[in-house]
Amino acid sequence: MNRGMLKLYSLILLLVLPLALSAQNGFKFDLIQKGKQDNNTLLVVGGIQGDEPGGFISASILATHYEITKGSIWIVPNLNFYSIIKRSRGPYGDMNRKFAKLSKKDPEYEAVTRIKNYIKDDSVKLVVNLHDGSGFYRPKYEDSMHSPSRWGQCSIVDQSNIDIPLYGNLEDISSEVVKYVNKNLIKNEDIYHTHNTRTKEGDKEMEKTLTYFAINHGKAAFGNEASKNLPTHKRVYYHLLALEKYMDIMGIEYKRKFKLDAKGVYKAINDDIYISLYDGKIKLPLSQIRNMVKYFPIKKGGAIDFKASNPLLTIIKKNNTYVIQYGNRRLSRLKADYQDIDAQPKSVQLKIDGKLQNVKFGSLVDVKRSFLVEENSGYRVNVIGYTNKKKKETGIEIKNKEIPKHFSIDKKGTIYRVEYYTKNKFAGMVLIKFRT
Repeated sequence: MNRGMLKLYSLILLLVLPLALSAQNGFKFDLIQKGKQDNNTLLVVGGIQGDEPGGFISASILATHYEITKGSIWIVPNLNFYSIIKRSRGPYGDMNRKFAKLSKKDPEYEAVTRIKNYIKDDSVKLVVNLHDGSGFYRPKYEDSMHSPSRWGQCSIVDQSNIDIPLYGNLEDISSEVVKYVNKNLIKNEDIYHTHNTRTKEGDKEMEKTLTYFAINHGKAAFGNEASKNLPTHKRVYYHLLALEKYMDIMGIEYKRKFKLDAKGVYKAINDDIYISLYDGKIKLPLSQIRNMVKYFPIKKGGAIDFKASNPLLTIIKKNNTYVIQYGNRRLSRLKADYQDIDAQPKSVQLKIDGKLQNVKFGSLVDVKRSFLVEENSGYRVNVIGYTNKKKKETGIEIKNKEIPKHFSIDKKGTIYRVEYYTKNKFAGMVLIKFRT
């Protein structure tokens, strides 16, 4: 490289690296601790590569849909969150090749150092890193998609054994997991195998991985791969089967909120996801939300305070639009209507199918026939999409057919916004859901 090119390269680094660091630091990963903390903790990692949704969604379902009744689990569902948002294997290189040596200038240095510390924690005894791999791993070549060079549908160990007090028989444990998964296959092609990479025998790439770092710090570690040739919910099904077997081996007991089959997993992924904003003044159900929601109340100054039902949910500001992201899926865009926000929590009165109810802001109210907003001199009310000749929206019975469907926040045309304002501030929102 000549001197001119070197100067240009240095200038590019000075301009790009701060942006990269800023982007990465804006999407820090979560550590979710479940159960009664002990010295026999299972650490589950998802999202080290952002183009493998089966892995990071499985970890998030473990976090949101399982109750640990005995034992301890730590879950990192979104290790490389920025990579997940970008739907990329790694915007700054493959994070799963950064565990042997890494410059402090690397944008992912902080995240890698942090997960290393969790792996090394005395409580952690076994680590499972979740991946989606291409094709179907087979010990012997069958065809281009079913061969030793493929990574899907296998349990990975770096070596057969490790000299530690617990779970050192890596290949034996992997074989137990494989046997259990294979008893519950959706179809025969999905069969699992143990894949021993024999890393320390000279595999320089695998020496850089999270699992090899873990076993070199005295921790049992496994990779679990589901095939990218399968739909995401089926990948999640196989990951969860494997995770439940690891829990069984460790004596960790649990309850889950869904049936573990393909349909049950699909429902768990897509149902009951929501974002709550401004201390619960707004609650948005997201499973059927429209691609764009216009004139949405956003606090002046652009700050958006939210809580999410799932660690893979986030909101990203892009000019005057706020993008709701679920893993690497964009669910919706909120077009900002900037408002001052009333800090006081409140409830209001609505007449639902003829019955008067006190309703808190942020509620989703089921309606069979009609609703009526009671008059309250303290509020100005806007039923989004509803108009009448009287230009009045309180004290009037409103039916589903009286609001054009395109004003609903959901694609089915059943959920509508009732917004409340004080003289100059947004006070809160109630959602009306008409039964179909």
